[in-house]
Amino acid sequence: MEKVAIENVETEINPMRVHSVRKPVSRALGTTDVAMNYFELEPGESFSGALHTHEDQEEIFYVEDGTATFEVGVDRETVDVAAGELIRFPPGEFQKGSNEGDERVVGWAIGAPGARHDWDDLYSRAYCPECEKETTQDVGFASGQFELECTDCGYEQG
Repeated sequence: MEKVAIENVETEINPMRVHSVRKPVSRALGTTDVAMNYFELEPGESFSGALHTHEDQEEIFYVEDGTATFEVGVDRETVDVAAGELIRFPPGEFQKGSNEGDERVVGWAIGAPGARHDWDDLYSRAYCPECEKETTQDVGFASGQFELECTDCGYEQG
């Protein structure tokens, strides 16, 4: 058994600096089969920073306080999730959650299976200068920053 209080979990910020409070609860608890992160999002901040998908993990977001807005799919349909509500994304579904309101959002991201993502199974949607449009990008992480490679033409950026 492991136990931890949120205030005792160290804050770790995404390298893209898209949120001011992210606490990797699963790391603090030593989980191996589930990922859990606690977030406090100020207006304009997001859970991840970009429309993305995990081929290796489904994700559930629980909004404890405020209202989070999620962009869903490559067409970026928007769905608001209010305090006390949850939203689930199966593996392979593109999503991005953010705080588009004026008040702070407190929320949780829960993913399974696995406490960490396999970088080979993570994809983002981003503008490709070579294709001159938004495309699906392979995501990598090296030297403290994200690296993207267009799956259509192979253009690398990052």
